[in-house]
Amino acid sequence: MPEVTDAEFGDEVLGSELPVLVEFTADWCPPCRQMAPVLSAVAEEEGERLRVVQLNVDRNPATTNAYKVLSMPTFMVFRGGEPVKSMVGSRPKRRLLAELADVL
Repeated sequence: MPEVTDAEFGDEVLGSELPVLVEFTADWCPPCRQMAPVLSAVAEEEGERLRVVQLNVDRNPATTNAYKVLSMPTFMVFRGGEPVKSMVGSRPKRRLLAELADVL
């Protein structure tokens, strides 16, 4: 799973032509680790319509604070440089895909 930093966020996420699903994650977060295979599968299945990246909240506080992320994992979908959807907490792949359907 590609990881983005505060410095790259503008180009990699806000400037992306595709919608981008960002997982705000942390090394110490067990539910975040549980989501890794789910996100990899979503990235593989939806790669032509959606980019999937991770942002480590501990190493990238500027972006984390800018979007008022308080819980991990938080998932945000960005399209056209704007957040269009936000979800908090781990979930199975089927539910995640269902929740993403309206933004793809």
